[in-house]
Amino acid sequence: MLPNISTRQLQAFLALDQHRHFTQAAERCHLSQSAFSAVIQKLEATVGARLVQRDTRNVTLTTEGELFVEVARTLLSDLDAAFTDMSDFIARRKGRVALAVLPSLAANGLPEVIAQYKARYPGITVQLFDALSDQCLHLLRQGKVDLALTAPGANLSEFDTRTLCSDPFFFVCRRDHRLARKRKIRVADLAGCELIHLAPSTSVRQHVDQLTRDLAVRHSGLEVEHLATVAGLIGHGLGVSLVPELTLFQFRSLDLVAIPLETAAVVRPILIVQRKDRALSSAAQGMLELIETRLSTHGRPRGAAPVDV
Repeated sequence: MLPNISTRQLQAFLALDQHRHFTQAAERCHLSQSAFSAVIQKLEATVGARLVQRDTRNVTLTTEGELFVEVARTLLSDLDAAFTDMSDFIARRKGRVALAVLPSLAANGLPEVIAQYKARYPGITVQLFDALSDQCLHLLRQGKVDLALTAPGANLSEFDTRTLCSDPFFFVCRRDHRLARKRKIRVADLAGCELIHLAPSTSVRQHVDQLTRDLAVRHSGLEVEHLATVAGLIGHGLGVSLVPELTLFQFRSLDLVAIPLETAAVVRPILIVQRKDRALSSAAQGMLELIETRLSTHGRPRGAAPVDV
């Protein structure tokens, strides 16, 4: 069983060691002499040894008292260091925050947030995992990250979720495509288009499949993992694609245009996801506040005109 020793007792004992006089030590601790003596006696009872020898003029420490001086100094020093560290964590001078984020948001929008966060809290380590939705949730479930920024998917009921922003879809094609001059694309316009798809495991693909399930679109047969590959294939006239606004930086090319879909309902929500059973640390709370401030309006439609990408 751990002894029930208070910091007040430790400080009183060290004051007595310094002054070797009960009255002076009591004054140092802002106690009456009788109250101070009671503190020392209680400490001795807890330790189970006589720590102080008293006579009419002098105060000396016993052998056990000399040993306990170092114990008291170590205990107070460790306690002070622990509370200093705790204060640093609370004040966001130290700590760690880990995020699992969809690759499109990790590359476009979030870097600015992380840079601002690091400038504001340089002592905090930021870890970033760019991953697809299922992997983001897996990392959160394992406790490896504090927050996930991801698209809706299965098995979200175990988490706290809220929408950060909406990511509207764009039609991307070559500049010489028959739809390239339109200011907006209607869903019906997609009939007959040869689509280049992302992998079925991606949130983008799941939204596109839902959007085109009743349309006579053609599957190009090309199904790839990376958006840069999609851009290259479109650039060589092998098809078109539907992608969220957050991914448009992958399609910057003089030969490509991106046109917003006409319906505002065709959006991919981006969710903030966190565990229900774990409160955020001060460091993670600071990151969440900055993300909500900087990214909550990200992903709004850029207007009706085609976007050169």
